[in-house]
Amino acid sequence: MDAHQLIVCRCEEVSLAELIETAEAYQCSARELKLRTRAGMGCCGGRTCRVLVDQVIEKVTGQTPSHTVPLGYQPPVRPLSFQLMGGRNK
Repeated sequence: MDAHQLIVCRCEEVSLAELIETAEAYQCSARELKLRTRAGMGCCGGRTCRVLVDQVIEKVTGQTPSHTVPLGYQPPVRPLSFQLMGGRNK
């Protein structure tokens, strides 16, 4: 499979090729790669792609992600109505 077709971050539709190209161009950290490509910033909060983003950084730049500034995992957000939260029903 071609790297241009392999989607690493499904939420933000970031391909492996985009991650590699960005990491090579900027020699960036895992956090910077996330900010530049939005990988890991979708609704799953990086649960499915964070490990792969870290692996791209290690392979391309030789850096081991230290996570001194953690990428953080975000819980999925689902909208709730005020009625479900105890509001009045009209």
